[in-house]
Amino acid sequence: MRRTVLCFGDSNTYGQIPGRGPLERYRREERWAGVLEGTLGAGWQIIEEGLSGRTTVHDDPIEGALKNGRTYLRPCLQSHAPLDLIIIMLGTNDLKRRFNMPPSEVAMGIGCLVHDIRELSPGPAGHDPEIMIVAPPPMLDDLREWEAIFSGAQEKSRKLALEFEIMADSLEVHFFDAGTACQCSPADGFHIDGEAHRRLGEALAQEVLAIGWPDA
Repeated sequence: MRRTVLCFGDSNTYGQIPGRGPLERYRREERWAGVLEGTLGAGWQIIEEGLSGRTTVHDDPIEGALKNGRTYLRPCLQSHAPLDLIIIMLGTNDLKRRFNMPPSEVAMGIGCLVHDIRELSPGPAGHDPEIMIVAPPPMLDDLREWEAIFSGAQEKSRKLALEFEIMADSLEVHFFDAGTACQCSPADGFHIDGEAHRRLGEALAQEVLAIGWPDA
């Protein structure tokens, strides 16, 4: 049986190259979702859905409402259903200064997305799919030209993994801390480079297989 995985995230799922423009990205096979696909093999289909600047549940007053992950998630699920697994890696953009969000409320935004997924039940035969929350790797202290936008976010980013794990436990979904597999690039302090994409994709492949699929 071929299984389908939706990878829903921001610029680090889109594969934006650290220190470069928003349209400059790694090749598909270099991005973590592509590495995941290559590592899992022919029995898996990976749908990559990354958008630079995407938040969990917030309309961005500067970059626009299209950055709201919650708004796009529902039609995305309906377009690609049935889905066996949905991996959510968001949260970094919620830490922008203009949102003034504590880590606990960023985790609540992730929780809203999980509730939305379960409400639609886009899994096989209309059941709930497996869901995995991935905490993004912590930002580095030096964010270069992004410091004004993310001022104060570095410390908050180091608390996301714990808050996300608590949320995942309460909702009984899978959790992975990307910071255990990779770190952000010093080129801009919050995007991951090609080596980090490889490490993350390979680590997530092991996490996906460890779920314990019925016919695996």
